[in-house]
Amino acid sequence: MSARTDSDAQDDIDDPEEYDAYDDARRARWTATGTGALLALAGVAASLMRLTSAAPALVPAAYGLGAAVCALAAFLGSRGRTRRALWLLIAGVMVMALGDQAD
Repeated sequence: MSARTDSDAQDDIDDPEEYDAYDDARRARWTATGTGALLALAGVAASLMRLTSAAPALVPAAYGLGAAVCALAAFLGSRGRTRRALWLLIAGVMVMALGDQAD
């Protein structure tokens, strides 16, 4: 008889892919850093554009402050503080949005 034993059945099962938390953490750091840098650059550009126009002083200041908060988020994201970076990115974009509403 050619019956299989339990040990033979276990050999045929492929191991599922290992979950690698380090890759997820590295991806989160790069995402937070890149997004923060991009939003900081956009905030500085918007602040300079509004500074040269006839907008109230609050508008370029809000864009500049939002850009600074996003730059801080990029720095924290590069250091692995991705949760704080996410909240700072949200706060920075909200400050820039408030500046846009004042325009």
